[in-house]
Amino acid sequence: MAEHPILVTGATGKSGRRVVSRLRAAGHPVRAAARSGEHPFDWTDASTWGAALEGIRAAYVVQLDGTNLVRPFVAQARKHGVRRIVLASGRGIDDPGYVRDRTGMRDGIADSEAAVRESGLEWTISRPGWFAQNFSEGFFADAVAAGELRLPAGDGAATFVDAEDIAEVVAAALTEDGHAGQTYELSGPSAVSLAEAVEAISAAASREIRYVPLSIEDYVAELVDQGLPRAEAAIFADVIEPLREGRDAHVSDGVQRALGRSPRSFAEFVKTATWPGKFG
Repeated sequence: MAEHPILVTGATGKSGRRVVSRLRAAGHPVRAAARSGEHPFDWTDASTWGAALEGIRAAYVVQLDGTNLVRPFVAQARKHGVRRIVLASGRGIDDPGYVRDRTGMRDGIADSEAAVRESGLEWTISRPGWFAQNFSEGFFADAVAAGELRLPAGDGAATFVDAEDIAEVVAAALTEDGHAGQTYELSGPSAVSLAEAVEAISAAASREIRYVPLSIEDYVAELVDQGLPRAEAAIFADVIEPLREGRDAHVSDGVQRALGRSPRSFAEFVKTATWPGKFG
């Protein structure tokens, strides 16, 4: 498959752009597909799928949340001669009690996993937990930049996984043999509470960042005051529930199995990330 480009969907996202970077650094041709960027690709516009898949033999599939589009995409991929699929999924997908799912998102992701398993292709599934990069470029980043992280997470902890580890696992599954039929649950090496996380970031950024635990009611009320519809605010609160309940505090062995090494620690991530105020 070396002469064929590797398709990376979601190529501008946290994992996608890192996968693109790793593949290119290793000399692999890459088709970086996203709604905006090098190669136009839109999950909601099936007319863009064919051009993305033309000449491809391996693909990293980062699905669009809240949709059931992976199954028809995989069927089209087979027709184009794709042989290998690596699917971005998530921790807890096989646990109905993991999180309250008001939107049906979990069912959609579970169907995506079933689609790749039933495809007849070489498949690998990546199931990362909470990204460490949520603090630097994702869900928590604006609050960290403002100096106060306010969440209904109590003293819950998670084994935050570095997106660089996720990308390395995905790149290996796309380019190496031995990963077909594997589901890799990905985590960091130890659980870190939000209080511990912001303490480490404060030291690295040389500025005070506080974690303020809120009740669910106060968190929802704050989001509503910021202009979010109450139903949407409740969904955000649901997302935090596994963190609050400690459901992501366990260590998974996916990085070790895929790469033969331990995952990067949260402390290592903090040292290499860019933080507001770090150089000010």
